[in-house]
Amino acid sequence: MANLLELQNVSKVYSKGLIKPEQTTALQPFSLNMGEDDPTILTIAGESGSGKTTLAMLLLGFIKPTTGQIIYRGRDISTLRGAEKLEFRREVQAVFQDPFAVFNPFYTVDHLLTVPIKRFKLAKSKTEAQDKIDEALTAVGLRPEDVIGRFPHQLSGGQRQRINVARALLLKPRLLIADEPVSMVDASLRASILETLRNLQRDHGVSIIYITHDLTTAYHIANSIVVLYKGAVMEAGDVETVITSPSHPYTQLLIDSIPWPDLEQRWGKDKIFTRENDGAENGCPFYGRCAKASDSCKTLSPMFRIEKYQAASCYLYKDRPVVDLDKLSETLPV
Repeated sequence: MANLLELQNVSKVYSKGLIKPEQTTALQPFSLNMGEDDPTILTIAGESGSGKTTLAMLLLGFIKPTTGQIIYRGRDISTLRGAEKLEFRREVQAVFQDPFAVFNPFYTVDHLLTVPIKRFKLAKSKTEAQDKIDEALTAVGLRPEDVIGRFPHQLSGGQRQRINVARALLLKPRLLIADEPVSMVDASLRASILETLRNLQRDHGVSIIYITHDLTTAYHIANSIVVLYKGAVMEAGDVETVITSPSHPYTQLLIDSIPWPDLEQRWGKDKIFTRENDGAENGCPFYGRCAKASDSCKTLSPMFRIEKYQAASCYLYKDRPVVDLDKLSETLPV
């Protein structure tokens, strides 16, 4: 099966300062494959600073990796030029966190929809362009007559975010990078936007990389999940297995932080603490916050297979088979 997307040992290190430059590893070597013929929704989860948005910027080609290659449909995206790069820009779309920031407040929302049609020459006439816009808006649950001709401030956050999804849909993408798409939207509107993303995958064959810190939305939308902490993969696998039976102490902490509608259940029952790294700088990134840490954790753990579709980077499972990071995708169901 051909791959739509391949990440081969991709990492990103930022440096600051000239005389004594300080380096910050935003993403440790990371490999991933997504098939072209089986559209799926993959969640990249983790708290702020875990490397999620850095990964999104790498996938979109906005920044270059420090090491490794990002291969899209057989081509390294850093080598794309001319028509090939334009095609990549059309096929790989993004929906970002802030549903207002992508709009120019001096233009009506029509501008956001007509510009890509002209840029990529998707219509031969104004009538055809309008038909495509109406079709895209309808596909995301909006009535064209309710939004066409309006300025961004005249629409709700949910409407603006769905227009962003409609803009992406107009271009018939193969891959959508959704970076925290519902974190700034009212809770009452989140379900409709998540359902819109689900429909894109199911009805239009779009693979989606859904980036979030919210495991509850990840549980409802995704097929598989990769949990990051300080740029390193802590756990990966089937989303239901990972969220209902988390293996890594960090994933367990994330699950424990979800506020459940049960007054008798303690919120955050496991104590959160910090300790000195004590020589663990090259070990597990979670060492300083982990209640189960041992001296073994001062060396970075490989990924161990817990179940067919679950693996964790933790020495608690050192008796399990090791998963080659290059084959991490084998633990992710389509």
